[in-house]
This record gives sequence, C-alpha cells and structure tokens, in this order.
Amino acid sequence: ALHQLYYDPNIENKNLAQKWLMQAQVSPQAWHFSWLLLNMDKVPEIQYFGASALHIKISRYWNDIPADQYESLKSQLFTHITRFASGSKIVLTRLCVALASLALSMMPEAWPCAVADMVRMFQAEDSNVDGQARCLALLELLTVLPEEFQTSRLPQYRKGQVRSVLAQECGSVFPLLEQLLQQQDSPGFIKQKVLKCFSSWVQLEIPLMDCENLIQAAFTSLQDPELFDTAVEAVVNAISQPDAQRYVNTLLKLIPTVLGLQEQLRQAVQSGDMETSHGICRIAVALGENHSRALLDQVEHWQSFLALVNMIMFCTGIPGHYPVNETTSSLTLTFWYTLQDDILSFEPDKQAVYQQVYRPVYFQLVDVLLHKAQFPSDEEYGFWSSDEKEQFRIYRVDISDTLMYVYEMLGAELLSSLYDKLGRLLTNTEQPSTWQHTEALLYGFQSIAETIDVNYSDVVPGLIGLIPRISISNVQLADTVMFTIGALSEWLADHPVMINNVLPLVLQALGNPELSISSVSTLKKICRECKYDLPPYAANIVAVSQEVLMKQIHKTSQCMWLMQALGFLLSALQVEEILKNLHSLITPYIQQLEKLADETPNPSNKLAIIHILGLLSNLFTTLDISHHDDDHESTEVKKLPVQQGPNPVVVVLQQVFQLIQKVLSKWLNDAQVVESVCAIFEKSVKTLLDDFAPMVPQLCEMLGQMYSTIPQASAIDLTRQLVHIFAHEPAHFPPIKALFLLVTSVTLTLFQQGPRDHPDIVDSFMQLLAQALKRKPDLFLCSNLDVKAVFQCGVLSLKFPEAPTVKASCGFFTELLPRCGEIAPVGQVVHENGKVLLQAVLEGVGGQASRSLMDHFAEILFALNKHCFSYLSIWIKEAMQQDVFPSARVSPEQKETFSQQILSRERVNKRRVKEMVKEFTLLCRGLHGTEYAADY
Repeated sequence: ALHQLYYDPNIENKNLAQKWLMQAQVSPQAWHFSWLLLNMDKVPEIQYFGASALHIKISRYWNDIPADQYESLKSQLFTHITRFASGSKIVLTRLCVALASLALSMMPEAWPCAVADMVRMFQAEDSNVDGQARCLALLELLTVLPEEFQTSRLPQYRKGQVRSVLAQECGSVFPLLEQLLQQQDSPGFIKQKVLKCFSSWVQLEIPLMDCENLIQAAFTSLQDPELFDTAVEAVVNAISQPDAQRYVNTLLKLIPTVLGLQEQLRQAVQSGDMETSHGICRIAVALGENHSRALLDQVEHWQSFLALVNMIMFCTGIPGHYPVNETTSSLTLTFWYTLQDDILSFEPDKQAVYQQVYRPVYFQLVDVLLHKAQFPSDEEYGFWSSDEKEQFRIYRVDISDTLMYVYEMLGAELLSSLYDKLGRLLTNTEQPSTWQHTEALLYGFQSIAETIDVNYSDVVPGLIGLIPRISISNVQLADTVMFTIGALSEWLADHPVMINNVLPLVLQALGNPELSISSVSTLKKICRECKYDLPPYAANIVAVSQEVLMKQIHKTSQCMWLMQALGFLLSALQVEEILKNLHSLITPYIQQLEKLADETPNPSNKLAIIHILGLLSNLFTTLDISHHDDDHESTEVKKLPVQQGPNPVVVVLQQVFQLIQKVLSKWLNDAQVVESVCAIFEKSVKTLLDDFAPMVPQLCEMLGQMYSTIPQASAIDLTRQLVHIFAHEPAHFPPIKALFLLVTSVTLTLFQQGPRDHPDIVDSFMQLLAQALKRKPDLFLCSNLDVKAVFQCGVLSLKFPEAPTVKASCGFFTELLPRCGEIAPVGQVVHENGKVLLQAVLEGVGGQASRSLMDHFAEILFALNKHCFSYLSIWIKEAMQQDVFPSARVSPEQKETFSQQILSRERVNKRRVKEMVKEFTLLCRGLHGTEYAADY
C-alpha cells in the first residue's frame, strides 16, 4: 500500500491506498506492524509511516494502552530514537513526537520527572552513537515536546496541570541550552537547534526572568548571520508571550539591549539588507506593541521608552518603496494604534503629560506615513508587477486606516496642518512640486474625511477652493482628487454653493475610462447626498452620463452605479421633468431591446439583454420621489411638494411591460434572464412600496404564466415581496392571493415529481410560506390550499443536504406552529402529522444535518413545546423508543435525559433549549468532550 501511495502514477490507486492506510493506522494491529516498519532495512518513507502510526495510536487511543505497558513502550521509543539519531531526520522527528505525546499523557503521576529523565538518558555515554548525534536527537525531542503540548488533545483540566509541570521542568532544560550556546566549539547547526528549542519552550508561559540569560544569548547570536533568523524568532517569541508584561524589570532591562541594535539596523538599511532590517524591526515592535502599557506606566523611565518609540518610527519611515525596496514598515502600523489606545486610556492628569510628549511624535508619524504612501516615479512604477502594485494599494489602505485612527489623538489640528502643507505646495511657484507629493497630501485628507465628520472643519472650504488649482497630470492623482471630492459629498450637501467648484471636474473625468471607478462612485455620492441642490445641474449631468453610456466607456458594474446616480438625481425633480429625462435616457435602450426581442436567442444577445434590464433595475432602485430613504434632518426643509398622479417609474414600467413580456416569452428557459426581469420589478416594488399598486394585477398575471411554464426561484422571491408589501391592502390583494395559490400548487406538483434538483426553488418556496404566515396567515384558510401537502413538503425540505434550504424550512415551521390555535386547518394537520416533523428534526439533530443548523432545529422544538406540548410528550417518547435512533452513539439513558430536559420546566427558555440541542447533537455525533466540541 505504501509503495502504491508513493510510487504509483495512477491517482485513483494512490487515493485507494491512502484510504486503506488511514484505516490501518487506527486499527489494533498498528501496535504490531509499526515496529516492523521501523526496521533499519526499510526505506525512510516506510519507516516514517511506522513512526506516524505510533504517534496516532499514542495521542488518540491512549486509553487503549494498559498501564503495565507504559514502561516498555517508553524504553522501546528511547531505543528507536537513539537508533535513528544518526538516521533519517524525518523519522527521528516523528519518533520524538510520539515519545513527547507519551510523556504528556504520563506526567506527572506515571512519569514524574519526564524532562529531566530525557536529558539524563541522552547525556549517558552510548558507544554506538556519537555525542553530536545524541545531542541533536535530545534537542529535537525537547523542541517537539512543547509543540506537541500546544496541539495535544488533553482535556482542559489536564492541560493546566501538564503546563505547570512543564514550566517547572524548564530548570532541567535552560541550563543545558545556555551551556551549548556559550561553548566556543559548539557548531552553528547545534546553536541553531538550541535557539529553536528555546523558542518552543517560551510559549509555555515561563516567567520572563527565568528566560533572561537565554534572551541575552539570543541577542548575541543576532551578530552571527547564520543564526540571525532563528535568534529573531526566539527573541520575538519570548517577548511576545502574554505573561511577559508581569516582569516589568526584565522588560526595562531589554530596552537598552534592543536600542543597541540600532547601528546594525542602520548598516542593514544602507546596504539594502532587507532580511536584517526586517528582523530587527520585528524585535523592536514586539517589545513596543506587547508592552507599551506596562512600560508607559513606568513614568520615571519615559525617556528610554521614547527612544524605543523613535526607533520604531525609524522602522516606519525606512527608506525605499514598499513592497519593492522594503517590507518592514508595514509591521509597525499596529504599534501606533496600541500606543495611542494606551495613552488615551490613562486618567486625565497622566494622559495630559503623555499627550505633551507624544503629540509631536504623532505629527511626525503623519509626515512619515504620507511620505511612505507616495507613488514612485512613473518610470519606476511602470516596472512594478501587478502583484507589487496590488500589495502597494493594500499598504496605502492600511496607512489610510492608521491616519483615520490618529485623528482621534490629534483632532482638527491634523486637518489644518495637511491643508497648510497642500496650500504651500500648490501656491509655491518657485519650486514646482511633484504630483506624488500633492497626491499623498490629498490622500491623507481623503482618508480622514471618508469616515470622520468634517462638517465643522474650517479648512474644508479652502480645500474645495484649492482642488481646481491642482494640475492633474496622471491617473493616480486624478483618482485621488475624485475620491477626495466623494469623501466631501456630505459636506457639499450642507454647503451647496461650493458644488459648482468641483462638479465640472467630476463630469469631465466621467469621459476617461481610466478614471471609471473613482469618477462614477464620486458622482453617485454627490447625487445621493446633494440631490435637492442638483436640479440646476441636472440637464448637464444627464447629458454627460448619456454620452458616456452610449460610448460604452465604462464596464458593466460602473454603468449600473451610474444609473443609480441618475436615479438619485431624478428623484428630486418635478414629475414632468423626471418623465422628460427618463424618456431621453431610456428610449435608446428600449429601441435596442425591441431589436433584441425579435432575434433568435444566442449567448451574445443574452448578455446585451441582461445588461439593458440591469440598467433599468439599477435606475429604479434609487428613483424614489416619495423620499422613503431620507433620514437627514437637514433635508426636511428642502422636501418637495407631494407629487400628484402616477409615479414616473410606474409610467415607464407600463410602457415597456409588453416588450418585457415579449423578451420573456423567448427566454423563459434561461434562469439569468428571468432573474434580470424579476429584478426590475423587485427593485421597483422595494423602492415604490404602495405607489407600485397600479402594476400589481398585470405583474401577478405575468408571474403566474411564467411560473406555470417553467418554475424559477426568482419568480417566487418576487411573489414573496408582493405578499410582504400588499398583504394588508384589500384592494390590491386578490391578484396576489391568486398568484400565491398558483405558485403553491405548481410547486407541490414539482415536489411530486422530485424536488432534489431544485434546492433553490424549495428554499424560496419555504421563505414564501413563512412570509405568508407572518403577514397574511388567513391565506392558509383558503379551501384550495392543501395545508397537509405543504406541511409534508416542509418536512421533506428539512432533509435536504443544502444548509440554506434547511434553514428556510426551519423558518417555515417556526412561523407555522404558533398558528395551530388560530387557524383550524393548520392545527388539524400539525396534530395529525406533527410526529413526522419531530422525527425529521431529531434525525437532523442526530447527525443528518450540518451542526451549524442546530439553533434552527432548536427553534422548531421550542415552538412544538410551546404550542403542542401534550402531543410532543407522547411523540418524543415514541420516537426515542426506536433502536439506534436518532444515532447509534447515544444510549437509552442519554435519550431519556434529553427527552426529560426538552419537556422540563426549562422548555420556556429558548437559550436553554438551544444548549440542550447542542449538547445532544455532540453526543449523537460522538464529539462530546473533544476539541471539536470546544470550537462549537
């Protein structure tokens, strides 16, 4: 089997072999064959499998090992480790991991001084194996021991016990490690192993002062290029352990040691040695970020901590462009968040002192970050790969987030300082600035304005005045100008006289495909925020937008945004103006659609149809003359008089209705086209609400025809929307009721034919039923609604493998069960068939359904309990009497306990019912008390 796994070229044979081997590893025979596979005449791959099988048996099936065999197992492992000390490295490591696992399970009772014993065993002279190989084998064993502890499956109480035993045993390990590091004649690879071993041990929360000597030795090792990376790892791990902050004196001693690395850091930066500068920066940041609170508390040592902060500032501003010439600066950003949080968390007096010290530092940080955010020269940027450009984009987003955070510390003064710099830059005629410099300052402004309310800032008017003075010579600068204008759109809504300063720039940018995303998203923001002040500019905005749409300058998603922008814009006009603009905007598309409707369906005209339908639905998403979406107090004043007559969207929809029907008739088979048609009406219904009423009869008729011919989920979703909005409108509800009954009867037929291939339809149907019960329960009183069949479909849907469908079915029953009392047909069906529902729920809990759904199943049990308690107590007894139900893993006693819990007085507490179900499902799945349960 191993030969087949490693050497057979056929992938199916490999998979078969792997499956068989995985079963073999956990079989009782593994105890026997593992040792045979470890024979010295086997190849390493085969020996490795033997060692792995031993590790699996020891770590997962510990309880199968009789206590009287512990000692022989231990000595066999020691013998094999000694034997492999000069053999295959991968086999040696697996054997060490197996012995480590054994030690963790035995200590402290069955093997009190495990670690000291290991050290002693390997230090004993063994003539067959040379000292160096023994030393390496011991270091390997000591390194994997803490690692195995971190990933072990020990129960929680044992974990704490073993951790403290290990922490005490470091007294047997650290002196040996120190000795090996300090010996002049220790070879490099041994020192490397020692540092790795130390790295592994510090993660056991060993007191920092006990690590002091080894940390200093690791700092010394930083001078040796061969040991540099491993030493960095060791120092960072030691400093970063959460417990370290208790040892303030040790931390204070470490500051000068870290500061002592500055010369090595400067030389590394000068010679372009990125690895060294990266490593030293990691150490400085680890000390600063993990312990800033503890070190700030030592007020008398404020100068040494400030020196560390300045060292980290040097790392933030390290020369060169990220990520091409340096990768270090990004490591430092979270430090600045932590330091700021810690300063602002002090009581007022201490905070005032630290603000005085650190405000200048943070102003310097802003300059450094904006310098780092600058683009390289056009020529250099041209040589960057797309991956480097993307990393730089993400890096700038991180800088932007940091600046936004720093605003909390520096406040309005930060905006003033950015504005002054930008003003000086743009008005200085003697020294023309680079575009990169201008762009970075604007970018800083935009970062803050995007999330912070700048309405009270006195520098924004000046900034809006400066923007037109920027000579825009390239795409990156133009993009940032656009995004900055977008970030100020709310400010513009409060200062409408300034709109004309920037709107021409945005409209001009719309014609440039390279500025597609920035210009369209900025126009959309302006149209959304400032719509009541835009009527004077409306004709111009519509004309420019129409032109770019016709020229097909933008990609699909930007065209959709542009339509949303126009929807906002038109919402603020008078009805006749809206209709006039809609006519000129939509007519070309309607003509195109008429042409497409006559053609024979093919892939290219399908895309064109979906594009046009998408444009219409995006326009109707935001075109809202009733101003449902206005929640700004400031706009109340500007509200337009209530419009009379039909809604413009309805007028347009009625004009194109027949054309849409014609398109549909040809494309009924195509789910995407049907979805795009439904989207137009769904978006319109959501936006117009009651104003949509005139369209209801013809839309219901069309949906009914569509669904009867070829059922599609999008048609049910639209029906659900109509039920939701018009449920309480006696005048408009009859056609919706007829549609609901038709959709139900067609779907029931689908269930008879086999619904497994249509999980999306079943999902949408369950959501429709739940919505009907919520908004219009008396639909279930209709004589021609087969409540029993609907109930049975719900039970079937609970058994689907698709989680969203099961969730929707649970939602249906959670709405249905509370109606048992008020709707006679529902009560009758539940009382006659509820046992089948309970059976399906228990099967799901028993392991048939995904664990993520257990809360939803619990909701059904809770509702059954509340509304059919006397029935439930009989049903659950009967169900639980079945053998191996709901799972072979639960005993009759466990089933009885669960039944009693569910029927106990705690049944009225939904949270407790959910906990009971979680507990029981873990028992049913055999996961109770495992690490999986801990994540649950």
